[in-house]
Amino acid sequence: MLVLYNIGITIYYTIVYVVSLYKNKAKLWIKGRSGQQVQQLKSSIWFHFASLGEFEQGRPVLEAVKNDYPQHPIVVTFFSPSGYEVRKNTPLADAVYYLPLDRAANAQKFISTINPVMAIFTKYEYWYHFFNQLHQQHVPLYIISGIFRPGQVFFKWYGGLHRKMLKMVTWFFVQDISSKHLLHDAGITNVTISGDTRFDRVWANAQQPKSLKYVAEFKNGQKLFIAGSTWPDDEKLIAALVTQHPDWKFIIAPHEIGEDKIAGLVNILPKETTIKFSEISHLTSHISCLIIDNIGMLSSLYQYADIAYIGGGFGAGIHNTLEAAAFGMPVIFGPKYDKFKEARDLVELKAGFSINSQEELDAVAGLLMNDETTRSTSAFDAKKYVKQHIGATGAIMKYIKEMH
Repeated sequence: MLVLYNIGITIYYTIVYVVSLYKNKAKLWIKGRSGQQVQQLKSSIWFHFASLGEFEQGRPVLEAVKNDYPQHPIVVTFFSPSGYEVRKNTPLADAVYYLPLDRAANAQKFISTINPVMAIFTKYEYWYHFFNQLHQQHVPLYIISGIFRPGQVFFKWYGGLHRKMLKMVTWFFVQDISSKHLLHDAGITNVTISGDTRFDRVWANAQQPKSLKYVAEFKNGQKLFIAGSTWPDDEKLIAALVTQHPDWKFIIAPHEIGEDKIAGLVNILPKETTIKFSEISHLTSHISCLIIDNIGMLSSLYQYADIAYIGGGFGAGIHNTLEAAAFGMPVIFGPKYDKFKEARDLVELKAGFSINSQEELDAVAGLLMNDETTRSTSAFDAKKYVKQHIGATGAIMKYIKEMH
Protein backbone atom coordinates (compact mmCIF):
# COMPACT_ATOMS: atom_id res chain seq x y z
CA MET A 1 0.00 0.00 0.00
CA LEU A 2 2.88 2.38 0.71
CA VAL A 3 4.12 1.87 -2.85
CA LEU A 4 0.69 2.88 -4.18
CA TYR A 5 0.62 5.86 -1.82
CA ASN A 6 4.01 7.06 -3.11
CA ILE A 7 2.89 6.59 -6.72
CA GLY A 8 -0.26 8.59 -5.91
CA ILE A 9 1.80 11.45 -4.50
CA THR A 10 3.90 11.53 -7.66
CA ILE A 11 0.84 11.47 -9.92
CA TYR A 12 -0.74 14.29 -7.89
CA TYR A 13 2.40 16.42 -8.26
CA THR A 14 2.50 15.75 -12.00
CA ILE A 15 -1.13 16.80 -12.44
CA VAL A 16 -0.60 20.01 -10.45
CA TYR A 17 2.53 20.76 -12.47
CA VAL A 18 0.62 20.44 -15.76
CA VAL A 19 -2.26 22.55 -14.45
CA SER A 20 0.25 25.18 -13.25
CA LEU A 21 1.00 26.01 -16.87
CA TYR A 22 -2.36 27.78 -17.11
CA LYS A 23 -3.75 28.11 -13.55
CA ASN A 24 -2.22 30.63 -11.15
CA LYS A 25 -3.14 28.77 -7.95
CA ALA A 26 -1.40 25.62 -9.15
CA LYS A 27 1.57 27.73 -10.28
CA LEU A 28 1.90 29.16 -6.76
CA TRP A 29 1.66 25.62 -5.33
CA ILE A 30 4.60 24.47 -7.49
CA LYS A 31 6.72 27.62 -7.33
CA GLY A 32 6.29 28.06 -3.57
CA ARG A 33 7.65 24.60 -2.85
CA SER A 34 10.49 24.65 -5.35
CA GLY A 35 11.98 27.92 -4.19
CA GLN A 36 11.67 27.91 -0.42
CA GLN A 37 14.63 27.69 1.96
CA VAL A 38 13.80 26.25 5.38
CA GLN A 39 15.57 27.90 8.31
CA GLN A 40 17.46 25.74 10.80
CA LEU A 41 15.78 25.93 14.21
CA LYS A 42 16.01 24.35 17.62
CA SER A 43 13.02 23.17 19.68
CA SER A 44 10.33 24.66 17.48
CA ILE A 45 6.60 24.05 17.71
CA TRP A 46 5.14 23.11 14.35
CA PHE A 47 1.58 23.95 13.29
CA HIS A 48 0.27 22.66 9.99
CA PHE A 49 -2.91 23.83 8.24
CA ALA A 50 -4.43 22.70 4.98
CA SER A 51 -5.56 26.18 4.02
CA LEU A 52 -6.80 29.53 5.32
CA GLY A 53 -9.96 28.10 6.86
CA GLU A 54 -8.02 25.62 8.95
CA PHE A 55 -5.61 28.37 10.00
CA GLU A 56 -8.49 30.42 11.39
CA GLN A 57 -9.90 27.30 12.99
CA GLY A 58 -6.66 26.43 14.75
CA ARG A 59 -5.68 30.02 15.46
CA PRO A 60 -6.90 30.08 19.08
CA VAL A 61 -4.56 27.18 19.92
CA LEU A 62 -1.73 28.79 17.95
CA GLU A 63 -2.18 32.01 19.93
CA ALA A 64 -2.35 30.14 23.23
CA VAL A 65 0.79 28.10 22.47
CA LYS A 66 2.71 31.19 21.38
CA ASN A 67 1.72 32.90 24.64
CA ASP A 68 2.46 29.93 26.91
CA TYR A 69 5.68 28.74 25.22
CA PRO A 70 7.50 31.95 24.21
CA GLN A 71 10.88 30.18 24.34
CA HIS A 72 9.97 28.00 21.33
CA PRO A 73 9.94 29.41 17.78
CA ILE A 74 6.66 28.76 15.95
CA VAL A 75 6.72 27.18 12.49
CA VAL A 76 3.56 27.25 10.38
CA THR A 77 3.08 25.26 7.17
CA PHE A 78 0.28 25.28 4.62
CA PHE A 79 -0.68 22.81 1.94
CA SER A 80 -2.63 25.32 -0.16
CA PRO A 81 -1.64 28.69 -1.64
CA SER A 82 -4.93 30.14 -0.38
CA GLY A 83 -3.56 29.75 3.13
CA TYR A 84 0.11 30.49 2.55
CA GLU A 85 -0.30 33.56 0.37
CA VAL A 86 -2.67 35.24 2.84
CA ARG A 87 -0.85 34.33 6.06
CA LYS A 88 2.81 34.08 5.02
CA ASN A 89 3.62 37.19 7.07
CA THR A 90 1.54 36.38 10.14
CA PRO A 91 3.11 37.72 13.35
CA LEU A 92 1.99 34.54 15.09
CA ALA A 93 4.80 32.53 13.47
CA ASP A 94 8.57 32.81 13.32
CA ALA A 95 8.60 31.00 9.98
CA VAL A 96 5.88 30.15 7.44
CA TYR A 97 6.35 27.59 4.65
CA TYR A 98 4.55 25.48 2.12
CA LEU A 99 4.46 21.89 3.32
CA PRO A 100 6.97 20.02 1.15
CA LEU A 101 5.63 17.18 -0.97
CA ASP A 102 5.06 14.11 1.20
CA ARG A 103 8.09 12.04 0.32
CA ALA A 104 10.32 10.25 2.80
CA ALA A 105 13.41 12.36 2.03
CA ASN A 106 11.44 15.62 2.22
CA ALA A 107 9.89 14.70 5.55
CA GLN A 108 13.21 13.69 7.07
CA LYS A 109 14.95 16.85 5.87
CA PHE A 110 12.17 19.23 6.91
CA ILE A 111 11.70 17.80 10.40
CA SER A 112 15.42 17.53 11.08
CA THR A 113 15.76 21.19 10.06
CA ILE A 114 12.99 22.69 12.20
CA ASN A 115 13.52 20.22 15.09
CA PRO A 116 10.00 20.37 16.56
CA VAL A 117 9.23 19.49 20.17
CA MET A 118 5.61 18.97 19.17
CA ALA A 119 3.48 19.12 16.02
CA ILE A 120 -0.16 20.25 15.88
CA PHE A 121 -2.32 19.55 12.83
CA THR A 122 -5.82 21.06 12.51
CA LYS A 123 -8.86 19.01 11.44
CA TYR A 124 -7.59 17.38 8.23
CA GLU A 125 -4.27 16.57 6.57
CA TYR A 126 -2.79 13.12 7.13
CA TRP A 127 0.61 12.68 5.45
CA TYR A 128 2.29 9.31 5.89
CA HIS A 129 5.95 10.27 5.65
CA PHE A 130 5.66 13.33 7.86
CA PHE A 131 3.69 11.39 10.46
CA ASN A 132 6.15 8.50 10.29
CA GLN A 133 9.15 10.78 10.70
CA LEU A 134 7.59 12.49 13.73
CA HIS A 135 6.79 9.08 15.17
CA GLN A 136 10.33 7.77 14.63
CA GLN A 137 11.81 10.85 16.30
CA HIS A 138 9.36 10.59 19.22
CA VAL A 139 7.89 14.03 18.54
CA PRO A 140 4.35 14.32 19.98
CA LEU A 141 1.74 14.83 17.25
CA TYR A 142 -1.68 16.28 18.10
CA ILE A 143 -4.76 16.50 15.88
CA ILE A 144 -7.08 19.31 16.99
CA SER A 145 -10.71 19.88 15.94
CA GLY A 146 -10.62 16.45 14.31
CA ILE A 147 -13.76 15.22 12.61
CA PHE A 148 -14.35 11.72 11.22
CA ARG A 149 -17.11 10.18 9.11
CA PRO A 150 -17.82 6.53 8.27
CA GLY A 151 -17.12 7.03 4.56
CA GLN A 152 -13.51 8.10 5.07
CA VAL A 153 -10.68 5.86 3.90
CA PHE A 154 -9.53 5.19 7.50
CA PHE A 155 -12.58 3.01 8.03
CA LYS A 156 -12.59 1.11 4.73
CA TRP A 157 -11.23 -2.41 4.25
CA TYR A 158 -8.48 -0.98 2.01
CA GLY A 159 -7.53 1.77 4.47
CA GLY A 160 -4.77 -0.09 6.31
CA LEU A 161 -2.07 2.46 5.52
CA HIS A 162 -4.29 5.32 6.67
CA ARG A 163 -5.15 3.50 9.88
CA LYS A 164 -1.42 3.15 10.41
CA MET A 165 -1.19 6.95 10.17
CA LEU A 166 -3.83 7.28 12.88
CA LYS A 167 -1.73 5.14 15.18
CA MET A 168 1.18 7.55 14.80
CA VAL A 169 -0.84 10.37 16.38
CA THR A 170 -0.11 11.05 20.04
CA TRP A 171 -3.56 12.41 20.87
CA PHE A 172 -6.76 13.29 19.02
CA PHE A 173 -8.94 16.22 20.09
CA VAL A 174 -12.18 15.61 18.18
CA GLN A 175 -15.31 17.65 17.65
CA ASP A 176 -17.99 15.11 18.49
CA ILE A 177 -18.80 11.74 20.02
CA SER A 178 -19.37 10.02 16.66
CA SER A 179 -15.75 10.76 15.72
CA LYS A 180 -14.61 9.24 19.00
CA HIS A 181 -16.68 6.11 18.39
CA LEU A 182 -15.27 5.69 14.87
CA LEU A 183 -11.72 5.95 16.18
CA HIS A 184 -12.45 3.53 19.00
CA ASP A 185 -13.86 1.02 16.50
CA ALA A 186 -10.57 1.32 14.59
CA GLY A 187 -8.60 0.58 17.76
CA ILE A 188 -7.69 4.22 18.50
CA THR A 189 -8.42 5.14 22.13
CA ASN A 190 -6.16 8.17 22.69
CA VAL A 191 -9.06 10.54 22.06
CA THR A 192 -10.68 13.50 23.84
CA ILE A 193 -13.94 15.15 22.78
CA SER A 194 -12.87 18.79 23.08
CA GLY A 195 -15.20 20.41 20.55
CA ASP A 196 -14.34 22.67 17.66
CA THR A 197 -11.83 25.49 18.13
CA ARG A 198 -13.65 27.46 15.43
CA PHE A 199 -16.22 28.43 18.04
CA ASP A 200 -13.48 29.99 20.16
CA ARG A 201 -12.09 31.83 17.15
CA VAL A 202 -15.34 33.28 15.85
CA TRP A 203 -16.54 34.19 19.35
CA ALA A 204 -13.31 36.06 20.10
CA ASN A 205 -13.53 37.83 16.74
CA ALA A 206 -17.12 38.89 17.41
CA GLN A 207 -16.17 40.41 20.75
CA GLN A 208 -13.51 42.70 19.26
CA PRO A 209 -14.10 43.08 15.52
CA LYS A 210 -12.02 45.41 13.43
CA SER A 211 -13.90 48.62 12.68
CA LEU A 212 -14.44 49.28 8.96
CA LYS A 213 -15.19 52.97 8.44
CA TYR A 214 -16.23 52.78 4.80
CA VAL A 215 -18.55 49.84 5.43
CA ALA A 216 -20.28 51.73 8.23
CA GLU A 217 -20.69 54.70 5.88
CA PHE A 218 -22.06 52.41 3.18
CA LYS A 219 -24.62 50.89 5.55
CA ASN A 220 -25.63 54.32 6.83
CA GLY A 221 -28.15 52.99 9.35
CA GLN A 222 -30.03 50.79 6.87
CA LYS A 223 -30.62 47.07 7.04
CA LEU A 224 -27.78 45.07 5.51
CA PHE A 225 -27.70 41.65 3.83
CA ILE A 226 -24.21 40.15 3.45
CA ALA A 227 -23.41 37.26 1.12
CA GLY A 228 -20.03 35.78 2.07
CA SER A 229 -17.70 33.32 0.31
CA THR A 230 -20.00 33.17 -2.71
CA TRP A 231 -19.62 31.26 -5.96
CA PRO A 232 -21.34 32.07 -9.28
CA ASP A 233 -24.35 29.83 -8.50
CA ASP A 234 -24.88 31.74 -5.26
CA GLU A 235 -24.35 35.11 -6.88
CA LYS A 236 -27.08 34.57 -9.48
CA LEU A 237 -29.56 34.09 -6.65
CA ILE A 238 -28.30 37.09 -4.69
CA ALA A 239 -28.40 39.34 -7.77
CA ALA A 240 -32.12 38.65 -8.13
CA LEU A 241 -32.62 39.40 -4.45
CA VAL A 242 -30.88 42.78 -4.79
CA THR A 243 -33.43 44.00 -7.32
CA GLN A 244 -36.35 42.79 -5.18
CA HIS A 245 -35.34 44.69 -2.02
CA PRO A 246 -34.25 48.24 -2.87
CA ASP A 247 -34.78 49.27 0.75
CA TRP A 248 -31.92 46.97 1.90
CA LYS A 249 -28.20 47.35 1.42
CA PHE A 250 -26.19 44.36 0.10
CA ILE A 251 -22.56 43.32 0.39
CA ILE A 252 -21.22 40.43 -1.67
CA ALA A 253 -17.81 38.97 -0.77
CA PRO A 254 -16.91 36.35 -3.43
CA HIS A 255 -14.79 33.34 -2.57
CA GLU A 256 -12.60 34.05 -5.61
CA ILE A 257 -11.57 37.61 -6.46
CA GLY A 258 -9.77 37.26 -9.77
CA GLU A 259 -10.49 40.07 -12.24
CA ASP A 260 -12.66 37.86 -14.43
CA LYS A 261 -14.67 36.64 -11.42
CA ILE A 262 -15.29 40.17 -10.17
CA ALA A 263 -16.17 41.37 -13.67
CA GLY A 264 -18.69 38.54 -14.04
CA LEU A 265 -20.32 39.51 -10.74
CA VAL A 266 -20.46 43.20 -11.65
CA ASN A 267 -22.23 42.31 -14.90
CA ILE A 268 -25.19 40.66 -13.18
CA LEU A 269 -25.81 43.48 -10.69
CA PRO A 270 -27.46 46.87 -11.24
CA LYS A 271 -24.57 48.98 -12.53
CA GLU A 272 -25.89 52.31 -11.36
CA THR A 273 -26.16 51.21 -7.70
CA THR A 274 -23.15 48.86 -7.41
CA ILE A 275 -19.58 49.67 -6.43
CA LYS A 276 -16.44 47.65 -5.73
CA PHE A 277 -14.61 48.11 -2.43
CA SER A 278 -11.49 49.15 -4.34
CA GLU A 279 -13.55 52.13 -5.55
CA ILE A 280 -15.14 52.89 -2.16
CA SER A 281 -13.68 56.41 -2.09
CA HIS A 282 -16.29 57.23 -4.75
CA LEU A 283 -19.17 56.07 -2.54
CA THR A 284 -22.40 58.03 -2.91
CA SER A 285 -25.71 57.74 -1.07
CA HIS A 286 -27.52 55.99 -3.94
CA ILE A 287 -25.13 52.99 -3.88
CA SER A 288 -26.93 49.95 -2.44
CA CYS A 289 -24.62 47.05 -3.39
CA LEU A 290 -20.95 46.71 -2.45
CA ILE A 291 -18.63 44.04 -3.90
CA ILE A 292 -15.62 43.09 -1.77
CA ASP A 293 -12.75 42.60 -4.21
CA ASN A 294 -10.08 41.72 -1.63
CA ILE A 295 -9.30 38.94 0.83
CA GLY A 296 -9.41 39.16 4.62
CA MET A 297 -12.34 41.48 5.39
CA LEU A 298 -15.21 39.04 5.67
CA SER A 299 -14.88 38.11 9.35
CA SER A 300 -15.12 41.81 10.25
CA LEU A 301 -17.86 42.62 7.76
CA TYR A 302 -20.44 40.50 9.55
CA GLN A 303 -20.62 42.94 12.49
CA TYR A 304 -22.62 45.29 10.24
CA ALA A 305 -25.05 42.68 8.89
CA ASP A 306 -28.64 41.83 9.78
CA ILE A 307 -28.85 38.69 7.63
CA ALA A 308 -26.06 36.58 6.13
CA TYR A 309 -25.96 34.23 3.17
CA ILE A 310 -23.05 31.75 3.18
CA GLY A 311 -21.82 30.52 -0.19
CA GLY A 312 -20.66 27.12 -1.41
CA GLY A 313 -23.87 25.20 -0.81
CA PHE A 314 -24.44 24.58 -4.50
CA GLY A 315 -20.92 23.20 -4.96
CA ALA A 316 -18.64 21.13 -2.75
CA GLY A 317 -20.21 22.38 0.47
CA ILE A 318 -20.94 25.54 2.41
CA HIS A 319 -18.26 27.76 3.86
CA ASN A 320 -18.01 29.05 7.44
CA THR A 321 -21.44 29.77 8.94
CA LEU A 322 -20.10 30.37 12.44
CA GLU A 323 -18.40 33.70 11.68
CA ALA A 324 -21.77 35.23 10.91
CA ALA A 325 -23.70 33.38 13.61
CA ALA A 326 -21.29 34.64 16.28
CA PHE A 327 -22.40 38.21 15.56
CA GLY A 328 -26.02 37.20 16.03
CA MET A 329 -27.90 36.92 12.75
CA PRO A 330 -29.82 34.34 10.72
CA VAL A 331 -27.72 32.48 8.16
CA ILE A 332 -28.95 31.21 4.80
CA PHE A 333 -27.12 28.68 2.64
CA GLY A 334 -27.53 26.21 -0.20
CA PRO A 335 -28.49 22.53 0.00
CA LYS A 336 -25.06 20.92 0.51
CA TYR A 337 -24.55 21.34 4.22
CA ASP A 338 -25.01 17.82 5.63
CA LYS A 339 -21.29 17.37 6.37
CA PHE A 340 -21.30 20.38 8.68
CA LYS A 341 -22.68 19.70 12.14
CA GLU A 342 -22.96 23.38 13.04
CA ALA A 343 -25.09 24.02 9.95
CA ARG A 344 -27.38 21.11 10.81
CA ASP A 345 -27.67 22.43 14.36
CA LEU A 346 -28.48 25.95 13.17
CA VAL A 347 -31.20 24.63 10.86
CA GLU A 348 -32.71 22.64 13.72
CA LEU A 349 -32.71 25.78 15.87
CA LYS A 350 -34.32 27.80 13.04
CA ALA A 351 -31.30 30.08 13.15
CA GLY A 352 -30.07 28.66 9.84
CA PHE A 353 -32.06 28.18 6.63
CA SER A 354 -31.20 25.96 3.67
CA ILE A 355 -32.52 26.83 0.22
CA ASN A 356 -32.53 24.91 -3.07
CA SER A 357 -33.73 27.50 -5.56
CA GLN A 358 -34.41 31.16 -6.29
CA GLU A 359 -37.99 30.73 -5.15
CA GLU A 360 -36.92 29.31 -1.80
CA LEU A 361 -34.35 32.07 -1.27
CA ASP A 362 -36.94 34.70 -2.10
CA ALA A 363 -39.34 33.19 0.43
CA VAL A 364 -36.81 32.77 3.26
CA ALA A 365 -35.12 36.11 2.72
CA GLY A 366 -38.49 37.82 2.39
CA LEU A 367 -39.65 36.37 5.70
CA LEU A 368 -36.48 37.40 7.52
CA MET A 369 -36.38 40.84 5.95
CA ASN A 370 -40.01 41.67 6.60
CA ASP A 371 -40.66 39.95 9.93
CA GLU A 372 -38.62 41.62 12.66
CA THR A 373 -39.70 39.09 15.30
CA THR A 374 -38.61 36.08 13.25
CA ARG A 375 -35.31 37.71 12.36
CA SER A 376 -34.58 38.73 15.96
CA THR A 377 -35.41 35.29 17.34
CA SER A 378 -33.18 33.58 14.78
CA ALA A 379 -30.38 36.04 15.49
CA PHE A 380 -30.59 35.46 19.25
CA ASP A 381 -30.55 31.68 18.84
CA ALA A 382 -27.58 31.80 16.43
CA LYS A 383 -25.44 33.80 18.84
CA LYS A 384 -26.50 31.69 21.82
CA TYR A 385 -25.54 28.51 19.95
CA VAL A 386 -22.01 29.75 19.29
CA LYS A 387 -21.52 30.91 22.87
CA GLN A 388 -22.63 27.54 24.23
CA HIS A 389 -19.93 25.73 22.24
CA ILE A 390 -16.80 27.72 23.10
CA GLY A 391 -14.07 26.13 25.24
CA ALA A 392 -12.23 23.68 22.97
CA THR A 393 -8.99 25.65 23.16
CA GLY A 394 -8.95 25.49 26.95
CA ALA A 395 -9.42 21.70 26.92
CA ILE A 396 -6.62 21.23 24.41
CA MET A 397 -4.20 23.53 26.21
CA LYS A 398 -4.90 21.85 29.55
CA TYR A 399 -3.73 18.53 28.12
CA ILE A 400 -0.70 20.00 26.34
CA LYS A 401 0.46 21.80 29.47
CA GLU A 402 0.21 18.59 31.46
CA MET A 403 2.36 16.78 28.88
CA HIS A 404 4.89 19.57 28.29
